[in-house]
Amino acid sequence: MAAAYGFHVILAFVVGYLLGSIPFGIIVTRLGGGVDPRSIGSGNIGATNVLRSGNKKLAALTLLGDALKGTLAAVLGFALGGEATALAAGLGAFLGHLFPVWLGFKGGKGVATYLGVVLGLAPVGALAFALVWLASAKLSKYSSLSALLASTLTPVVLMVLGHGRIAALMAVLAALLWIMHRDNISRLLAGTEGKIGQKG
Repeated sequence: MAAAYGFHVILAFVVGYLLGSIPFGIIVTRLGGGVDPRSIGSGNIGATNVLRSGNKKLAALTLLGDALKGTLAAVLGFALGGEATALAAGLGAFLGHLFPVWLGFKGGKGVATYLGVVLGLAPVGALAFALVWLASAKLSKYSSLSALLASTLTPVVLMVLGHGRIAALMAVLAALLWIMHRDNISRLLAGTEGKIGQKG
């Protein structure tokens, strides 16, 4: 019984990783005739960098794809065996986005996938993330700062509401997200970080 449960957890992680590895930023820009996001701005494959090309539609599609792959992973994880497998799938999806096998393990920074994972695990966490991000973005105009604040506060909200294990996972993902944003943090401190919608 324990072996079968362990297999389900591993399977959920692998499926989540493969889903997370789908590079929607590259797929969407190629199909839509846009600029490869790896050639502009930070070189990141995520929606914020796609937006720097000036194409809001492609950026929105990238955001949607990167988020939904995290949500789908978590939902499939629940179907495989409950919360533990959902957590494994969510972790896999997030790591897949950060380190996709198809791109030599050079992926995105995880913001949209973080949102998608928490949406699949505990929708109230996604709502908290979205509200904090929107408020911060409106005030600061910095996507990176908004993501850092939202990812930090989301686990706190989840913990307060009694979603302990989900909060723990999202705290781990938030820590990884901060690490992936280390260059952004340096630019924020230096006052040279690009603002939302800024081309380059």
